[in-house]
Amino acid sequence: MAKRPFATVLADTPPAPGTPDDDALQDGSRTLIERAYSQLRDDIVAGHLPPGEKLRVEHLKQHYGVGAGTLREAITRLVSDALVVTEGQRGFRVAPIAIEDLEDLTRLRVHIEIDALRQSIRASNAAWRARLRETYDRLSAIEQPIQPQHLRRWEALNTQFHEDLVQGHASPWTLKLLKVLARHGERYRRYSMALPDSGRNVHAEHREIFESAMAGKELRAALALEAHISATLELIKAALRSGVDVFQPPNTPPP
Repeated sequence: MAKRPFATVLADTPPAPGTPDDDALQDGSRTLIERAYSQLRDDIVAGHLPPGEKLRVEHLKQHYGVGAGTLREAITRLVSDALVVTEGQRGFRVAPIAIEDLEDLTRLRVHIEIDALRQSIRASNAAWRARLRETYDRLSAIEQPIQPQHLRRWEALNTQFHEDLVQGHASPWTLKLLKVLARHGERYRRYSMALPDSGRNVHAEHREIFESAMAGKELRAALALEAHISATLELIKAALRSGVDVFQPPNTPPP
């Protein structure tokens, strides 16, 4: 009998069909997959699982506290996110990073997100402005400056801020594409944030975008957003030109 592809395995020990606990066990399996997926994704974005790192299921399942089937399902989802690449029959590796990749995703994000922002401002209403202000205030409270212990919270609020900017008028596909691009951009932003003396004032960038959007100044908001999105690319390119090995993994060891 042919083995099922591991991508279809939703639990390490599935219950017998028809038992009363089938739904509960399946829900539990999905929860474990979600948790493993989230933890793996965060470790990849943070660089704790560095670019090119081979993902050894037998080793990682102990670290993340899940079975091999659950971990493989989580990894398969990360392949769909393009954060993990397959090696034929040889397993999986963390997706590589390169300046050319950052240039490509920056261009694409600028093109999509700026258009979405301009449409959002045109369609803005009181509910959109109230939601955007609330998120901006929460973000501002922890980014002057960003403290290491607040980094994960800041990343979540930063993502929410960018999503709220375009929520006034954005298609579901636009939002999905921007989520993928933002997640990949976050990998590079972590490296740029580790650069010494970058001189970047992220809060000032957010403030200019926010104030322009709230005032309905579409062009000014678009230009501010373009500069904001492009800043990570420009910082990393400048560091590479000066001979800095930007893409060295962080000091925190991988699992």
